[in-house]
Amino acid sequence: MKRLKLKLQLYCGEEIAMGPGKADLLEAIAQTGSISAAARAMELSYRRAWLMVDVMNRCFKEKLVDTTPGGGQKAGARVSDAGQRALVAYRALQDRVMGAVPTSEDVLQTMLRDRPAPPEA
Repeated sequence: MKRLKLKLQLYCGEEIAMGPGKADLLEAIAQTGSISAAARAMELSYRRAWLMVDVMNRCFKEKLVDTTPGGGQKAGARVSDAGQRALVAYRALQDRVMGAVPTSEDVLQTMLRDRPAPPEA
């Protein structure tokens, strides 16, 4: 049973340029070809998803998501080559970090209860 959750975040100034949610959003955009469809799939508002894309695009030297506005057949979004590279590198870093973390033998894990004790009255 894993009890440790690490949240890897890459900062650009005060902004989170990449983290687990943004990586998941990139994957959803790659699958759906749309920020709005990706947002729906992740149960995010379109505004939240668009702001996440905006931060990523402003923080990286190359845009991670290319968008084509409008309602026509060519409208939508796609993860750019830089976005694909960033996603692969981020997921690889996540795997390396999680692989370096001890699981069942960790002292903190053995000290934890299965569930919190009830609050003291």
